[in-house]
Amino acid sequence: MLAQNLRELVRDGLVDRAVEPTRPPRVTYSLTALGAQLAARVHGLLVWVGDHTPEVLAARERHDRQAS
Repeated sequence: MLAQNLRELVRDGLVDRAVEPTRPPRVTYSLTALGAQLAARVHGLLVWVGDHTPEVLAARERHDRQAS
């Protein structure tokens, strides 16, 4: 599953794949500029979720109380 996901990320231009001619072959993955831009946006979303989790949980509790 990991290999499949990495192939898709390479295909999408988010990750670079470099194969070193060693025995056994060594493969290195790194973010492309596009991948780094996406990572920064995802990081911002995760920070927002972390900052607002108490509010979301409180809203769920209010909703569940009203629905029952």
